[in-house]
Amino acid sequence: MLDSAINKAKIGAIEDAPVVNYVQQLLEQAVAMKASDLHFEPYEHHYRVRMRIDGELREMATPHLVLKDRLSSRIKVLSRLDIAEKRLPQDGRMKLHMPDGRELDLRVSTLPTLFGEKLVIRVLDSAQAQLDLNRLGYEPADLARLTQAIRHPHGMVLVTGPTGSGKTQSLYACLNLLNTAEVNIATVEDPCEIQLQGINQVNVQDKPGLSFAVALRAFLRQDPDILMVGEVRDLETANIAIQAAQTGHLVLSTLHTNDAPSTLVRLRNMGTASYNIAASVTLITAQRLVRCLCPHCKQSVQLPSSVLLQAGLPQDLLSSDSVTVYGPVGCDQCHKGFAGRTGIFQVMPVSAEMQNLVLRDAGSQELALQAQREGVSTLRQAGLRKVLQGVTSLEEVLAATRDGA
Repeated sequence: MLDSAINKAKIGAIEDAPVVNYVQQLLEQAVAMKASDLHFEPYEHHYRVRMRIDGELREMATPHLVLKDRLSSRIKVLSRLDIAEKRLPQDGRMKLHMPDGRELDLRVSTLPTLFGEKLVIRVLDSAQAQLDLNRLGYEPADLARLTQAIRHPHGMVLVTGPTGSGKTQSLYACLNLLNTAEVNIATVEDPCEIQLQGINQVNVQDKPGLSFAVALRAFLRQDPDILMVGEVRDLETANIAIQAAQTGHLVLSTLHTNDAPSTLVRLRNMGTASYNIAASVTLITAQRLVRCLCPHCKQSVQLPSSVLLQAGLPQDLLSSDSVTVYGPVGCDQCHKGFAGRTGIFQVMPVSAEMQNLVLRDAGSQELALQAQREGVSTLRQAGLRKVLQGVTSLEEVLAATRDGA
């Protein structure tokens, strides 16, 4: 009976070996292709693996449906999750050792679906992170505004946008510029996505009670100059961060809002006092990522200027009745005419006039009108500039932004 059990274990190990190698190959291929996420998706009659490259999901493989449980178990073992628990979502992390010696952090999420567990693996590759502000896509005037704000010894700079819009990379590009031996920089994130030498980084941990607020309080007792909070999620974190910004610290953080003006309203709706918002927030930048046209195959397209005017481009940026823009074609050096992504940004300093509006509890629309009077572009206008420069297509900008914002 013991021999039979041993034989079954040996057979299982032999059957599992190809799965182990297969998962490793998928992960290495995803990293090589600079994918941000992998999706393992079971359906009733088939199974597929997709990866997200430049913000777009692409089918990577279609393993046999019979392998779904083995693939799920292998990934859960690597990320130290409960392989017996298939009824509830789980979150975990694991390390990927690459053939070139690199070690990457991967974040794993499981979700029970009708036909098995869907798993999503997020690749956190610090080596691929672009930490030069000059190469993120900021217009010169916006870059000057942002640089001036983060050079101040105190105040709060907020980056806003949806998940996957590059907020963390923008914050770390700021930190990289400020990171010198003369300053004490600390960050708290969930999780730390980019490792930067010379910065004290902390991961939020729910079980022992290490929340954003707890870590922030601890930071303030360690003589910091610059604090970076991965996300302002609740009133307690917001109040501590604002207190830090008012007491001689530079605070960088993120919020999930659609544009820069609505961020001020969001903070107020969270319960933060208007006078604290006005006194602490110095600049807000909203951002999106759009795909770049392939420089090898992009094709010029003649558009009437009225089309761009209707889309939201100011008249003073148009030089003729017919404007040349570019569209995707596709070649062996790109994917459907696109290669890589760039940011479009709305950079809004909080001026004295804006502070007065905040103190009067003005709404998003009134704040947005004031921002326009001060020369702040909307995200749509910033994207249309990239269209005129031939960086991206009109369709990309229209898909990533909404009219008037």
